Amino acid sequence: MVFLHQQLPSRKRERTPTTSSFVPPPKIPKPTALTNIPPPPPPPPPVAIDKMLSILAEAGVTLLNPTGPPCLPSHPHNLPHHLHRLFSSSPSLRSDFLSDFSSYIHSPLNLRRVLASSNRDAHSGTRSDSLVKHLLLVPSIQLDLQNMLLDKLPEFFDAIHPHLSLEDDVARLIINHFRWLDFVVDPNAFTTKLMQVLSISPLHLKKEIVGSLPEIIPDHNYKAVVDSLQQMLQEDSTIIVPVLDSFSNLNLDDQLQEQVITIALSCIRTIDAEHMPYLLRFLLLSASQTNVRRIISQIREQLKFVGVSHSHATKHNSAKGKSLVDNTEASILDALRSSLRFKNILCQEILKELDCLDKPQDHKVIDLWLLLIMYMNGESLQKRIQKIFKKKIIDGCIQRIMFDHCIRGNKILVQDYFPSFLSLTEYLLACKEQKAREFGIYLYSSLFEEYADNYSRQEVLGALVTHVGTGVSFEVSSALETLALLASKYALELIPLSSHVNGILDYLEGFSVENLHKVYEVFSHLALSARSSSDCFGSSIANELLMIIRKQVSHPDLKYKKMGLIGTLKIVSCLGDASIVTCPSPSQKSNCEEALELLKTSMDSCKQLCLPLILFYDEMTAMLEYRTLQPSIMEWIGKHVGEFESIFLSDLESGQLPIKDSYCGLEGELWMNLDGDISPICLNILPLASSSLQSSCLQTLPANFLLLSAIERLTNQGSLGGIDALLGCPLHLPSSKYFFGTTWQSLTGKQKQIVCLSLFYAANWIRELLNAFCTQVAGRFECAGRATGEDIIDKILKRLRNLVFLESLLNHLTMRYTASLPELHFHVEQCGSSPLNQPKHRSHVEKNDEHEKTQGSISSTHKRKQKRVSNESNSSHTDGKLRQPTILDVLRKAGAGTSPEVPAEDSFGSSSMARTSELVDQNSCDSNEPVLVEVSALSKALQTQRFKFRPLRLQCFSILTYSKMQNHDSCCPDPAAELPLHLYLLRDIHFKLDYFTPPGKLFSSRCMSAPTGFTRETVGEFLSKIRPLLPSFKRHFDSAVCILKKGDETCQDHWQCQCTSARNPDIPNIVLSNTSVSTSVFKEVLHCFSKLLNLPDVQMDRSILSDLLGAFQPVKVPDGAFSEIQPIPSPGTIEYLYLGVYSFVEGVLNIACSFSFMLASESLLALESAVTSLQKFLDKSEGKGKYIDRGCIHGVLPILGNRLETSAQKLLRHGWNNETLENGWKNKGDIVRKILLIYLENSKSTLDLLDELACSILPQVSTVADDHHGFPTLCPATFAVWYRVLHEVNLTILNKLVKEVVHFEKRRAGAPSEAIKIPLIKIRKSVNVLVSLVNTCRTHSKVVVHAMAVNYGGKFVDSFLKAFDFLQASFQTHTELIINLVKELQKATRTIQTLCSEAKSSKQTIITSKIPATKRSMERFLFHVKVLLHTTSSECTFWMGNLKHKDLMGQVVSSQAYADDSKEDGEEDTTGPVDEDEPANIATEDINME
Repeated sequence: MVFLHQQLPSRKRERTPTTSSFVPPPKIPKPTALTNIPPPPPPPPPVAIDKMLSILAEAGVTLLNPTGPPCLPSHPHNLPHHLHRLFSSSPSLRSDFLSDFSSYIHSPLNLRRVLASSNRDAHSGTRSDSLVKHLLLVPSIQLDLQNMLLDKLPEFFDAIHPHLSLEDDVARLIINHFRWLDFVVDPNAFTTKLMQVLSISPLHLKKEIVGSLPEIIPDHNYKAVVDSLQQMLQEDSTIIVPVLDSFSNLNLDDQLQEQVITIALSCIRTIDAEHMPYLLRFLLLSASQTNVRRIISQIREQLKFVGVSHSHATKHNSAKGKSLVDNTEASILDALRSSLRFKNILCQEILKELDCLDKPQDHKVIDLWLLLIMYMNGESLQKRIQKIFKKKIIDGCIQRIMFDHCIRGNKILVQDYFPSFLSLTEYLLACKEQKAREFGIYLYSSLFEEYADNYSRQEVLGALVTHVGTGVSFEVSSALETLALLASKYALELIPLSSHVNGILDYLEGFSVENLHKVYEVFSHLALSARSSSDCFGSSIANELLMIIRKQVSHPDLKYKKMGLIGTLKIVSCLGDASIVTCPSPSQKSNCEEALELLKTSMDSCKQLCLPLILFYDEMTAMLEYRTLQPSIMEWIGKHVGEFESIFLSDLESGQLPIKDSYCGLEGELWMNLDGDISPICLNILPLASSSLQSSCLQTLPANFLLLSAIERLTNQGSLGGIDALLGCPLHLPSSKYFFGTTWQSLTGKQKQIVCLSLFYAANWIRELLNAFCTQVAGRFECAGRATGEDIIDKILKRLRNLVFLESLLNHLTMRYTASLPELHFHVEQCGSSPLNQPKHRSHVEKNDEHEKTQGSISSTHKRKQKRVSNESNSSHTDGKLRQPTILDVLRKAGAGTSPEVPAEDSFGSSSMARTSELVDQNSCDSNEPVLVEVSALSKALQTQRFKFRPLRLQCFSILTYSKMQNHDSCCPDPAAELPLHLYLLRDIHFKLDYFTPPGKLFSSRCMSAPTGFTRETVGEFLSKIRPLLPSFKRHFDSAVCILKKGDETCQDHWQCQCTSARNPDIPNIVLSNTSVSTSVFKEVLHCFSKLLNLPDVQMDRSILSDLLGAFQPVKVPDGAFSEIQPIPSPGTIEYLYLGVYSFVEGVLNIACSFSFMLASESLLALESAVTSLQKFLDKSEGKGKYIDRGCIHGVLPILGNRLETSAQKLLRHGWNNETLENGWKNKGDIVRKILLIYLENSKSTLDLLDELACSILPQVSTVADDHHGFPTLCPATFAVWYRVLHEVNLTILNKLVKEVVHFEKRRAGAPSEAIKIPLIKIRKSVNVLVSLVNTCRTHSKVVVHAMAVNYGGKFVDSFLKAFDFLQASFQTHTELIINLVKELQKATRTIQTLCSEAKSSKQTIITSKIPATKRSMERFLFHVKVLLHTTSSECTFWMGNLKHKDLMGQVVSSQAYADDSKEDGEEDTTGPVDEDEPANIATEDINME
């Protein structure tokens, strides 16, 4: 660094110029305006310096020059040599000279003269070095002169002033003469003397001297310099900058360099903030491979940086948009940025350092800045830094407060880094992980709040709109959530910027219902603020939004009407919020009046349309759950729902119908009257269902009641006491006599449709009863007294029994009669539309026949017969955008279509459906024999229409904890016959878990069946409701296992007694199988347990995971469970809970082996889920670094893997009989495949086990069932499954081996021969497995087996070719092993060639479709072998020729291609269905090696 105000000479050694321009002699300085500069001293008295004068005169120097400094000879470089010879020959003369010189410079004026630049001669103005500079080059007097000058230095300490020029500052002139000397006679003495003077020098001179040390001190004296400077730094840290500058210019060895680094690191905490940038720049630029880690670690630990002193108070203490940030902090960032930009070693070390940190307390604010600076510097590291940020945020290491310290109150400081902050925020919001997106939402809101200028806020809004336009569901949802958050906080600020987000309204068609809510929430906040704003631009926003909503509500297309209804209720929730008080302009309506007008408009637009009205009710119910509206709005809603009684209810007399009428020829009766004779009302289902004008109102019944219950809870402090009569009131349904005997067959198609619809509406009515009244007891009588609560629980259990009964009966009827059930909640796909303006569609909606033609259980023969009719019928329901327009469509669009033709199409569709239903009914009920209805059977006929049912809310699952009877001395484990009820709830929980489970391919109807109300439930809310129920899962599971162990159908009367108590009608052909129910409960509990165990949210929350594992612990963990684990885990730890769960399910598996193969298999899959869950937990724990005792839990995983292999082997080797197999091996291929995969993947040596199964076990299987090989599950029925699994696993192992050898090839320098031999042996085993599997085709003639051999054989060869570089590199050392490997693989390729030939001759398309790819792979294999043998020097000979045409048994057959029998070499048949580009000759060539 340079501290002189004048520019100093270059640090390169000065050379004596040969020529120079004329410079006038220096003048005596005159007094300046500086008052603090002392006047020049008076002229000194003359002293005797005759000897010195004569010596200098003899050398050509004129000391006493009246015109200025001394004059030097014309050749000044000879002066030092002359004086040195003179003083060396006469020591006395040297002493006299030094004495006279000391006396001469005693005068400050004389000292200035000898220090000033001299003239070459008295008559020339040529300037040269000073006299002292030339005298210092005389070796004999150099040290004396140095000491003399240094002794004179303190005399001028008081005269030092920072504004003096170099010529006027004697002290600096003296120091300047020591710089760039050609030599130093005694460097040690000179260095010691200089350091002594330096220690007492004033600060300004001290900085000058320190900065000049590299130009003064010789290299071999740097040790003393470093030690002295270290001592001085400890005493005074203000000289840190020149010291660092001096250190930077010293040519230090490694040891001194490390000492200097240590000195600099020790100053981080002590120096002033203004000096910190220089220190950081020095440290970072001094980094090397040996010290970079220490430098980075110390900087991170000791540097106190931005944000530590700036809290949220900074923002409140300063004006908006300003900051109190010191310039030093900006300088620190600049120093870091410039140092990291050009030194990649620093960036790599910082990233490594941060990667190693796994605890939140280890992360600091400086870490964020380091990452951000590297992110800003270049693109090469951006992706890696993004991943680090995401990982740290997900693991909780980077927290919001750290970003607060960076952003809040530091606008000016971070202004340049705004693009980097924004880019990083964009990345986080686009991540799949919820936690990362939540952090991105927070960063967006922070940036918007902190940067109040229009440009920055426009950039933030533009980035959010870009997220919305990606179309990625989770990204769109998070972006809209961010916009909604900004709109709720900064609505007024967003109004001028609304043009940047208004474009979202043009893309509403592509949004899901959840995202539509968020979009309208954004604009509702803007509209609310605009109405209270005097700005005309703001008012236009509100008016425009209201205009859009009204257009959408009145649109005939159901898709746009849905948008309008959602938007209406979102605006109403804002305008009608009771907590918001606004003052609109006098010319405007009040917010409440505007909200009421919107509600009335929306109600009028959908009053005649069921699905929009259902959506309107459901959305209004959801709005009331989180928003308190104005009293006038609540009054209007209450008045509307008050019509419920007049529409749906009718009065009873003493619990009986006053008049018994028939409806469309159907007699009715009261079902399920829980209140008995005191019931004053009943639900009018049959009369409404049979009326063509009023049947549509039943479609809105459940949604209407849900809104009614919500209003009742709001007006009665959460109680439903005002409508509790509805819980026990009877249902007016068709007579029970129609459900058994021949009566059902005597009904007409319309009557059957009415009966099915009546049961459907009744079932959904009870579902909504459960949803409503379970809120009264979900908290155990929180809204009702204890006596009332017990009564409600009793009725809820009875209603659930009614629901199970109704759905079982409806399922039975839909199997006998194809009934299209109406939708009871709004469900429209995001794409496509449902034009309600067409009469056909409108009639279907109003008559509860919603453009859905779902075919139930129709025989395959009937399906084929009706295929053309079904296609025609379905095509009429297809959106016009998705089908080719007809002439009629064109004419209708042009207005030329005639109206009578449309009903004709509708009548055809109805008659077609009627004929289809009659045919199904006839085919399923030809006999008069009674058909038994199994209560516990899965509603297969209803599964395709399950999405039309109203969903059960989460609070209904609390029923699992209720039990009417808890008598342990009862005759059976389920005395109250409650297991069917619990089974019903468990199936619904399983359905909801499928919705929440991210991976896997779910059944399409399940994916599409999630209703609007249920999609609002988050995983966290679901788990919070399920968590208290986990012990009940275990209790019901134990009851099911106990019943299955008994194995008999005892206690059949319990179900009948409970049905009678629940007032179910007595229908004799409805039966209950305890075994069937228990089997289903067994499966459902294990399914739910497995899915819960592997939910990401459960894995992330250790407390929920512990509760889930703890609920399925055995009564006592077997002692053998811990025999192989040291130390034994403590009770309550995660590893203990996993071991307990495994022991429990393993015990259940052992029990299930005695009575059911399927249940034993389900138990094995649950065991696999437990092991997988433990692996995921370990991975996430290691990522977070939260688990302390890793040794114990890591030891549990391999033990459980070994036990899992043993359990899988047990199932495969178990002798299953016809009773335990349940219908033999039919439809059990998938489960056998899973078991076999578990067995292979968890084996200690998968490759050895695979070799044993493929080479020893599989060839023993014959076409006759025989289990002499020890695996009863391996039989002709399951042979293809085993064959496929062995091929898949073998291919997977080969791919892993190929990756290993490829990686090994990159780092194989100096690798021992044995290390190379190991992967070769493994590959040889894999080849042996392939050869054995392919040769199995000789004894098994199934086409599917041959097809798998061709397919997997080609894939195997493809993977094998990837390892050829490794084989070629290892050929010289393992020639025989590699040649045998290729020869062995050739056995498989020859057989595959034969399979391809036979498939072509037989025209087996299942095989021929795979032939081209396989033959190309074998052709590449052939040439790779040829290259291998020709490029390596070996004694092996190689030739290539055409294969003879042989069959699988090796017998030569006639040629396919030529009629000439004399030709030996057979070729492919080119007439078969093969690829035209397939090579005909080379593909059939063979390789031979000797």
